[in-house]
Amino acid sequence: MELDQVKAIVTGGASGLGLAVAKHLVEGGARVALLDLDGDRGAAAAAGLGANAAFWACDVASESSVQSALVHARGHLGGLNVAVNCAGILGAGRVLAKDGPMPLSQFEATVRVNLVGSFNVARLAVASMQHNAPGEDGERGVIVNTASIAAFEGQVGQAAYAASKGGVVAMTLPMAREFARIGVRVMTIAPGVFHTPMVDGMPQAVYDSLCAQVPYPSRLGRPEEFAATVAFVLTNRYLNGGVIRVDGAVRLQPK
Repeated sequence: MELDQVKAIVTGGASGLGLAVAKHLVEGGARVALLDLDGDRGAAAAAGLGANAAFWACDVASESSVQSALVHARGHLGGLNVAVNCAGILGAGRVLAKDGPMPLSQFEATVRVNLVGSFNVARLAVASMQHNAPGEDGERGVIVNTASIAAFEGQVGQAAYAASKGGVVAMTLPMAREFARIGVRVMTIAPGVFHTPMVDGMPQAVYDSLCAQVPYPSRLGRPEEFAATVAFVLTNRYLNGGVIRVDGAVRLQPK
């Protein structure tokens, strides 16, 4: 589909990769609803994007919260044909630290937001998309999930995070196969190390070390590069059931 046909929800849309996606889509003529837990930041972000953007507070891991946000978003957008899952948490921590094993609640929280949250949004979004009028090739919608290169080479301290993102990768193909009958594509993007608010305030030496690990270009990814990849997925109907790494050829070391 063309960007000016897009009516999208973007989770985690108040900042970072999600906000970059929303901005890119709006600039291409799309209508976008930002969903995020951070109400103040989300409202400010939507206001900054103009009349084609709106915001609703939403907890992606809550069935009722996503259901409510989708009802409001569909009504405001005039429909829904794209869902982009960018909401996520790091959940860093060793499985066996000096003070004992990782609390099970920490692992569960990471998986609940990153994996269960992505599944929750996807399942509810596709339930709406199935009723869209078919476009070219019978397309009714697109779901784009966000994984991480940690899904493939997780580092020490990333067991929970890697497991959650690995689950996102693993559900991509079976979802795409299931939704083929209704014309909804499913793709996942696995970003490398990107410059987002999570790296703000990082010591310069650590920041420079991260940049040096990336073969080319030797820098952190820019959110707009992630956003451009999302737009490429939306406009290329032959992309389905796969995972795109956007990482400058970096491969994470053990730690």
